[in-house]
Amino acid sequence: MKIGIDLGGTNMRVALVDGDVIRKRVIRPCPAKEAEAVVTGQLLDQIREVMNPEVTGIGVGVPSVVDAEKGIVYNVANIPSWQEVHLKDILEKEFGIPASINNDSNCFTLGVSVFGEGKAFKNMVGVTMGTGIGSGIIIDGKLYGGRNTGAGEIGALPYLTMDYEHYCSSGFFTKFHGRTGKEFGELASHGDPKALAVWQEFGQHVGDLMQVVLYTYDPDAIIIGGGIASAFSYFEKAMWEQLAKFPYPETVKRIQILPASLEDAALLGASAL
Repeated sequence: MKIGIDLGGTNMRVALVDGDVIRKRVIRPCPAKEAEAVVTGQLLDQIREVMNPEVTGIGVGVPSVVDAEKGIVYNVANIPSWQEVHLKDILEKEFGIPASINNDSNCFTLGVSVFGEGKAFKNMVGVTMGTGIGSGIIIDGKLYGGRNTGAGEIGALPYLTMDYEHYCSSGFFTKFHGRTGKEFGELASHGDPKALAVWQEFGQHVGDLMQVVLYTYDPDAIIIGGGIASAFSYFEKAMWEQLAKFPYPETVKRIQILPASLEDAALLGASAL
């Protein structure tokens, strides 16, 4: 058995994982504005709640730059006190079993690759669309994160007046159209023309983002996760129409772009580190 952890500024999610089955989970709000020791203390407490003698390792996904070899996390998003935390050392000292630390988008991608839609593909890119944009890369069946687990951070690439993250995440809806993506999803489900037009516009931006993935990685498949993945049907057509502008049509014919259906992909991926 393994313990998988998905650490975010909103929630700390800790699970006892047996293969591809989550046996027990503890989810609590993250004390993100508190001191480093407070955040770390709650994480250790949640791990203790699911720990048992059969656990052989701990995997953690963190929204930050990570020195995966040393298990050090830097400048964690939305947790200001976590500027440099030697998390691997802390966990191994406390529990006496191996710990692995990685970027949260990499954990999502690994989870999808090992347990979800990505199982069919040797080379794939996972793209998470939620509050921001994250991505992970699988090459020849193995996770590739780069030196600092930051390979594939395509959301930060310049695009139009800002970057892709501003146009391909939930911020697009509030910034440019004054409602949340969830609200536009509900309106679209009732056939609201304005909402459908907003999703079409969003899909065009996503199509441009997918072209970036094709140029840089040329994978077998792109798997989309995050909160926006559930609205895939509203922007899929516009995405493909924009992809038709890609200069290599055979590449577009062969690529598969799918929404992730695997629940708890990041937790499962963390447990597989």
